[in-house]
Amino acid sequence: MDILSIIGLVLAVNAVLVGALLRGAGVMALVSLEALVVVGGGTIAAICVQTPLPVMRRALGIFPWVMRPPPRDGHHLIEKIVQWSVTARKQGLLGLEPLIEQEPDEFTRKALQMVVDGSEPENISNTLYVDVNMREHADITAAKVFESAGTYAPTLGIIGAVLGLMAVLQNLTDPARLGHGIAAAFTATVYGISFANLFFLPVSAKLKGVIHRQTQFREMIIDGMLAIAQGENPRAIETKLQGYLH
Repeated sequence: MDILSIIGLVLAVNAVLVGALLRGAGVMALVSLEALVVVGGGTIAAICVQTPLPVMRRALGIFPWVMRPPPRDGHHLIEKIVQWSVTARKQGLLGLEPLIEQEPDEFTRKALQMVVDGSEPENISNTLYVDVNMREHADITAAKVFESAGTYAPTLGIIGAVLGLMAVLQNLTDPARLGHGIAAAFTATVYGISFANLFFLPVSAKLKGVIHRQTQFREMIIDGMLAIAQGENPRAIETKLQGYLH
């Protein structure tokens, strides 16, 4: 669980609410179904028009990473790779074959299988790096869905404000409703800017960070597998992979 994400979202909500109270506007001034429909519905509509269905599915699939990133323990991985290298030196590469099915990570299983199959190091590197690059590209594209939402939301907020002001101008003969109407119009702007800067853009940035760490983790696997395939000393492999932990 990423505790900072939870703290950040809670602080974001409270910052807006407390700010409204301190300015004397009150919490109820922030409640507007019309503004929510324009900003929320409009942002979702824009994203749907922009985004292919597979990318949208992937974006929704990786969204939980904001709160619960995939578990990646670099120290544990290094220990496993070093142990695999010891096994390979004692029993040969075929000695690693029983370990393939025990490995829960799909990418690691694929790398181990290529080593056990006796693939050339260059072929292992090329194949696995294509896999890494394509995974990273797909995930970054999905994360940018939230970034795009962060660019659309403020604009939709302005549209909501304009629509609200149009409604106010149609009731100029009723001065008692002007103040409330103008305040309600600008609620859409608050929604748009708040959604963008306190949710969509931070979510996109957090996901990109998680994806970057995923890529580094897989690159460490590749270097470890190449070292095993080339018969490097386990101690040398450990020293090389320790560099990823910095």
